[in-house]
This record gives sequence, structure tokens and C-alpha cells, in this order.
Amino acid sequence: MTEVKLWNDKREREMYENFAELFAIIKATEKLEKAYIRDLINPSEYESECQKLIVHFKTLSATLRDTVPNIERFADTYKMDCPAAIYRLVTSGLPATVEHRATVVASTSNSASIVAECVQNFITSMDSLKLNMVAVDQVYPLLSDLSASLNKLRILPPDFEGKTKMKEWLSRLSKMGAADELTEQQSRQLHFDLESSYNSFMAALPKAGN
Repeated sequence: MTEVKLWNDKREREMYENFAELFAIIKATEKLEKAYIRDLINPSEYESECQKLIVHFKTLSATLRDTVPNIERFADTYKMDCPAAIYRLVTSGLPATVEHRATVVASTSNSASIVAECVQNFITSMDSLKLNMVAVDQVYPLLSDLSASLNKLRILPPDFEGKTKMKEWLSRLSKMGAADELTEQQSRQLHFDLESSYNSFMAALPKAGN
């Protein structure tokens, strides 16, 4: 039997491996969404796993932007039938639990869009560091957007961890040149500060029923 190769070189092989990973992420998200809807997983577990899948999806889809410009078409091509995953990954970009908390916030402070904006800015900033985008002119605009969105949310106190940490980082970066890059240690510390601030942010949002 003749062996059929899907690729002719290393670049093609990497592309197909990325396709397989994208396929797996979409399938896993669909399975997770169905488990959450059927109460087969608790909300905190769901949120943690869903956030990981969304981050992986965003990172991978950025890598595949030229070869897979349309995720819905990719899903149709491979007959995936994963509408819940497509909504969660492409349309929403937020776990259902976060969407719900944003709605709770909106009912009292009309801030649902700002909550979503904050979450997206946190994720984008953390993703950029994972992609080794560490030049000052790459990092500064992302942290500036995050800081601005946090300051717009009235439910957060002035001394909220995320606000103070982003202010410190923006001050530090403003003293560097645009082409300067964060060291590995600085990059790790910034990612840690972002992750810590994100967790504090999620904890500060009103819970359903409160």
C-alpha cells in the first residue's frame, strides 16, 4: 500500500498540524458548552476551561489568519456542526458565565459592554506576551487600552489592583524608547501582574443573584 503524504515540506506539515489543533479546540469547546448547558460541569470549572480554550483559539487563529481567514468556513469545510463553539469562540469571545455577570452588572450600572471590553483587553495583552510581542510600541497601546477600559468601569474602586499595576507599567514604559524590548524577566512579571489583575477583576464583578 502506497503511503499518502498530506504535506510536501515542513511548512505544510506545520499548517496541517495547526489545522488539527484548531479542529480539536472547536470540538472541545462544543463539548464543553453542551456540558455546561446540561449542568454536567460546575460554573467555575467551566469558566476556567472555556477561558483556556478561548485564549488558545485566539492565539492559533492569529497564527492561521492568512490560511484560515474565516473560521465558520473552516468548520463548514470539515463538516464540524459546532454552532455553540463558533458562537463562543468567534462571536462572543467570552465564557457564558462572564457574559452573564456582564448582564448582571448592566442591570445596575449599564456597563456590560465595558466589562466585555476589559476582559478582551486583558486577554489580548496576555496573548501578545505569549506571542513574544514585547517591544514598547507593541505593549504600551495594549496596556493603555486596558487601563482606559478599567477606569471607565464605575464598580471598580480607584485603588483596584489592575488600575494601579497598569498605571505603574505605563509609567515605566513611557521612560523607554519605542523600539526597546522588555527583558524576559520583565515580560514574565507583566504577564503575572496581568493574570493577577484579571483574577481580581473577575472576583470584583457581581455574582448572579447578588
